[in-house]
Amino acid sequence: MSKEKWSLETKTIQCGWQPKNGEPRVLPIYQSTTYRYDTAADVAKLFDLEAEGHMYSRISNPTCDAYEKKMAALEGGVGALATSSGQNASTIAITNIASSGDHFIAAGALYGGTVALFTNTLKKMGIETTLVDAELPLEELKKYFKPNTKAIFAETIANPAMDILDFEKLSTLAKEMGVPLIVDNTFATPYLCQPLKLGADIVVHSSTKYIDGHATSVGGVIIDGGTFDWCNGKFPEFTEPDKSYHGVIYTRDFGNQAFIIKARVQWIRDLGSYLSPMNAFLSNLGLETLHVRMDRHCENAQKLAEFLENHPKISWVKYPGLESHKHFQRAKKYLKGCSGVLTFGVKGGSQEGEKLMNSLELAAIVVHVADVRTSVLHPASMTHRQLSSEEQIAAGVSPDLIRVSVGIENIKDIISDFNQALEKI
Repeated sequence: MSKEKWSLETKTIQCGWQPKNGEPRVLPIYQSTTYRYDTAADVAKLFDLEAEGHMYSRISNPTCDAYEKKMAALEGGVGALATSSGQNASTIAITNIASSGDHFIAAGALYGGTVALFTNTLKKMGIETTLVDAELPLEELKKYFKPNTKAIFAETIANPAMDILDFEKLSTLAKEMGVPLIVDNTFATPYLCQPLKLGADIVVHSSTKYIDGHATSVGGVIIDGGTFDWCNGKFPEFTEPDKSYHGVIYTRDFGNQAFIIKARVQWIRDLGSYLSPMNAFLSNLGLETLHVRMDRHCENAQKLAEFLENHPKISWVKYPGLESHKHFQRAKKYLKGCSGVLTFGVKGGSQEGEKLMNSLELAAIVVHVADVRTSVLHPASMTHRQLSSEEQIAAGVSPDLIRVSVGIENIKDIISDFNQALEKI
């Protein structure tokens, strides 16, 4: 059986590192900044992008390369790029396409850090962002497009709004307007959803979350689907010579890998925000158990959501696996499972919610999400604190919202912990 026909579960373990006879079975950590070559001509070819290889670990590294190949295989892309964080992955995904004076559209229901990046930092770089309600009809969304619009950005499962992306509508919109659809697949992971198969063109991840899975390694990944037409007239940087590489033309010289190679040799080269070999090793190690962990995360989150929904002290619960969720049918259409994150509100509001959080014993209050340990967070006063009240509501963050990242501990212990905390309010 060819590797392309392997199941995703097998790919999480077997893809990427391919040891030769007598080499280590487990991916090694190539903790080296430099690489030796026999001739000056060999190195010159690397710098002219005429040969494959590693010139410097600011741009590529064998450990990172194996991890990138695995991520590309899991998402079904033509190439991947590992970055120093999820924020950096989102940044490069946009700046690789849009320059000063350009514009892109993003779903309003996004992680607070992404909203701040788009509306503040990218704005300082001259790139304008319009946050839209992704639930609007297709024709209404078209009205937000401008002649200089270069992309659409959205999350598969919105953090922490828990909205499910309407892939059919957004991919149709992107194709009709001639721009790529960039999807943040962090919460779903490639095990629960593969956006490239649903019409997305580029996928980004904060690998800090479920991919690493153990809260050890900050990182990000960009995966190129290799299907977008960069020659449609809207993206001259892909079709005109790059003077910094002696006139390389990315679409001509690299075909359907134009996007991901340009991102590496321009943005990673100049910003130096590549993933470290150690973090690539740990993230790759996390991927080997991704399918096992995600099944348990989904199972536990479903059971905790059902418990909370039926508790008299809980005013509301949002989890796409509940029939009460507005996108329950959409989740069944696009997702293999609904991941391990849910949100809820306590009767009595944020003050009672704070008491609940402080009373938890197994679950910890942390500024993190999506690892093996159960944790809670109050987004309005933490991750989304820099946003205005209006921006918080647009992102799906109400003042009473508590986000739970359900771990893979025994579900009876998790429910018992929430039950004892609820008894104290």
